Amino acid sequence: MTPVHFSFSAAFMLGLSGLAFHRTHLLSALLCLEAMMLSLFIALSLWTMNFASMSFSTPPILLLAFSACEASTGLALLVATARTHGTDRLQSLNLLQC
Repeated sequence: MTPVHFSFSAAFMLGLSGLAFHRTHLLSALLCLEAMMLSLFIALSLWTMNFASMSFSTPPILLLAFSACEASTGLALLVATARTHGTDRLQSLNLLQC
C-alpha cells in the first residue's frame, strides 16, 4: 500500500470512527460524514487521474454533487432540530416522541 492510499484510508477510517464513537452532537456527526466524503472524493479523483481518460471523470463530480446535497440536508435538519428541541445533542432526540 502506497503512502497516498494509506493516508486516504486512514482519513476515511478516522471519520468513520469519529462517527461511530463520538455521537454527542449532530454537528460533529455531520462533520465526520463530510470528512469521509472528502476523503472518498480525493481518492476517486486520484484514481481517475491515474487512468487519464475522460470517461472516468464523471464519478468524482457526481460524488461531489451528492456530498453537497447531503451537507445541505444535514444543515437543514440541524437547524430544524435546534429550533424544535433547543439543542443539537443526539441524546435529546427520540424517534418515539413527536
